[in-house]
Amino acid sequence: MRLHWAYEDLNDHEALRQDVALQTTVERDQCLASASTLCRFENRADRESAWRLHEVLVDQFIASFKRPPKKLILDFDATDDPVHGEQDGRFFHGYYRHYCFLPLYVFCGHQLLVSYLRPSNIDGAKHSWAILSLLVKRLRGVWPKVKIIFRGDGGFCRWKMLRWCDRHQVGYIVGLAKNKRLNRFTASLQDEAAACFGATGQKVRWFTDLRYGAKSWDKPRRVIAKIEYSAQGVNPRYVVTNLKGNAQHLYDTLYCARGDMENRIKENQLDMFGDPEKHPPHPFPVSQRMSSQETLLPGCVFW
Repeated sequence: MRLHWAYEDLNDHEALRQDVALQTTVERDQCLASASTLCRFENRADRESAWRLHEVLVDQFIASFKRPPKKLILDFDATDDPVHGEQDGRFFHGYYRHYCFLPLYVFCGHQLLVSYLRPSNIDGAKHSWAILSLLVKRLRGVWPKVKIIFRGDGGFCRWKMLRWCDRHQVGYIVGLAKNKRLNRFTASLQDEAAACFGATGQKVRWFTDLRYGAKSWDKPRRVIAKIEYSAQGVNPRYVVTNLKGNAQHLYDTLYCARGDMENRIKENQLDMFGDPEKHPPHPFPVSQRMSSQETLLPGCVFW
C-alpha cells in the first residue's frame, strides 16, 4: 500500500509502519513489517513470483467483465527502459543509443496484461509468441467464443507467429517493414499519387490490397498498402492481416488505434513507478518482480 501513497522506496517505512491509517488499510492493528523485512522479501524474487504476479493481472482483467466480451484486441509493444546504474541485465541498445532494458508490454484496451522485463540485447519480439499463446489459452478457457486479435508494429511481424494465429483462429493486423519488392508492387500507384498531388497540390492518401509473401514465409498473405503523397514526398506504409474488411477502414480504425498504447506505456513507466532506473542495481529477477509489482497499482483499490 505504500506505493499507493507514492512511497516507492523503503526510506520512510520505519515511520509508515507505525501509521494507523496504513495499518487499517491492510487490516492490521499492530506495527507492520520493518524495512529490512520488506527488503529481504523483495530480494527473494524469482521467476515463479513474477509468474504469479502476472496471473493476478490477468485474473483482474477477466473479473472486470460482467458479460463475456465478443472481441479482445491484444496490443504488443516493446520499448526502451533507460538505466543509469549497474543493473543486472543492462546492455547498450544501438537503436535507442543508451543503456536500457527492453520490456515487453501487452495491453487490452486500457488494461495491462503483461509487463515482462527483458535485457536489451535480444530481438524485440522474443517470447511474444509464447506469451500470445498463453494469453489465448487462458482467455478462451474462460470465454470459448471470444474473438481475439493480435496487434503490433513491424517488430512483431514473424511469419511463424502469423501461421500460429491462422491455425488457432486468432486475427492479426501487424506492421510490415517496407522493402524494394513491396515498393515495386505499388510503384504505379505511387506515380499516380505524385501526379495527382502535382496537379492539385492536395495531400493524396490511397489504399490498396495485395498478396505478398517473403521467401521465408510459408505462404502469401493479405497486405494493406497505404500510399500517401504530400509536400514531404511519398510515404508508403504496409500492414499484414488475416482480417476481412475494407482496407482503409482496417488501417485507420483498427491498426492506427494501436498508437494509444504508447500512452499506456508512459503511464506505467512514469505514473506507476514502473521504471527500473529508479531502483538500485538489483539482480535481474528482483528488477522484474519490482516492475511487475508496480504495474498492479491501477487494478488495486485506493482507500
